[in-house]
Amino acid sequence: MLPIVPPPILLSAYRQGLFPMAEARSDQDIFWVEPRERAIIPIGGFHCSRSLARTIRRETFTVRCDSDFAGTILECAAPRGDGEDTWISGRIAASYQRLHEVGHAHSIECWQGPELVGGVYGVAFDRVFCGESMFSRRRDASKVALGWLLALLERAGCELFDCQFMTGHLASLGAIPIPQATYLEKLGEARGNQRLSLPEAMRELEAEAVAQDSSPGKLIAHSLTQTS
Repeated sequence: MLPIVPPPILLSAYRQGLFPMAEARSDQDIFWVEPRERAIIPIGGFHCSRSLARTIRRETFTVRCDSDFAGTILECAAPRGDGEDTWISGRIAASYQRLHEVGHAHSIECWQGPELVGGVYGVAFDRVFCGESMFSRRRDASKVALGWLLALLERAGCELFDCQFMTGHLASLGAIPIPQATYLEKLGEARGNQRLSLPEAMRELEAEAVAQDSSPGKLIAHSLTQTS
């Protein structure tokens, strides 16, 4: 087995606007990608429909941060129903696991009882979060995870949320395309530390919910509908 990509090399690549991919799940080689056009969701610009806000408010799912990062990547790398292979190889998954262990990769997960049913994970550095992949085993689970992620990032002081490639699904959630040159400018503007890390933002939210005799889901739904 080839060695993982060390965290300093991964972070250096992300700061230059690059990210790794593999041809297939079993491929041990990786290549570095720099798209000509980049997809981002502006902080505060997540499109939260009324039905999605209702699902979040009712807490259909229990949402957690980093409680099963490895499981989230495993689900994201699982075979898809359309037969399309994944770009998340074993080497890439192991590299992100190591990045998580040193505090630069996080997951937001949706649970129903003991079952992990949806989630999203990505890379955190400076005031930037790069969403890597998400999965859903229940209706709207990945949308709920992404909505929570964007709301928590706004609370944390994040300035740039990258979702790499533009798709119709991401566009429906607020993603917009920008040239890579513009993305690199935004990377430079987002240097420095956030007010909070993602796990710290989650803990702050939970404490605020207790203080207000409310629920985290209600606070997240309010945040997303106020800024959508």
